[in-house]
Amino acid sequence: MRSRILVVSVVLIGLLGVGALASHAGDIAGARQWSIVNFPEPVLVKDQIVMGSVLIVHDSEKMARGEACTRFYRFERGVGPKEEIVSFHCKPVARAAVAQTTFAVVDSPAGCKRLTEYQIAGDTEAHGIPAK
Repeated sequence: MRSRILVVSVVLIGLLGVGALASHAGDIAGARQWSIVNFPEPVLVKDQIVMGSVLIVHDSEKMARGEACTRFYRFERGVGPKEEIVSFHCKPVARAAVAQTTFAVVDSPAGCKRLTEYQIAGDTEAHGIPAK
């Protein structure tokens, strides 16, 4: 009986540890940060209209090489990332750390808001999005 309690306790602690590790993946990996967000209304990102659940991934190593460092993927809960929607080389801007992923938007000629900048929770750097 005591061994079952011990095994269940160890498994539970292990699962909680994995959950904590996954939620801080950007802090541990360093080079890559990610956030899953929902855009309930259409928003223009670079030259693509984005709506719904999206995985945003930023790769600092690609940014240092001058490559497209940010990628937006369609995201299906329970399944994971789907196809890539848009990618671009961001323009980093120093900011105070934020508790949750934030976005800056402006009006666009397309009739919806245009995303101009995003900042992933816990990061001290925002990422400007090119218009084209």
